[in-house]
Amino acid sequence: MKGFAVNSTWVAWALVLAAGVNTCIANLLLKRSRIEAIDSSFFSLILSPWMISALVFFGVNVVLFTKALDKLPVSAAYPVLAGLGFSLLAITSNWFFGERLGLNQWIGIGLILSGLIIMSRS
Repeated sequence: MKGFAVNSTWVAWALVLAAGVNTCIANLLLKRSRIEAIDSSFFSLILSPWMISALVFFGVNVVLFTKALDKLPVSAAYPVLAGLGFSLLAITSNWFFGERLGLNQWIGIGLILSGLIIMSRS
């Protein structure tokens, strides 16, 4: 049974990883919804297919993260989710939208990832 507990913990961390990727995708879709917006009206916002897609990804994110919390403490899982989401978003927003990703951002990403490794160790 001990082997199963280790495996289920790895599955839970994989769910956190997937939730972090989903968070990144959802935020990229939100940005795209504003780039593609015809106007800035509320109805244009909520009826945008980019916005609707982002909400779907956020919804999947909540389900994945909630399932991960079956096996992980929220005090470790949430910082990993948030830090991973921030780091991935910084990199992918540079790639997709040409947003700034300079030395300071790379140092910040390194510090975030270092902190996540430290936080997630038992």
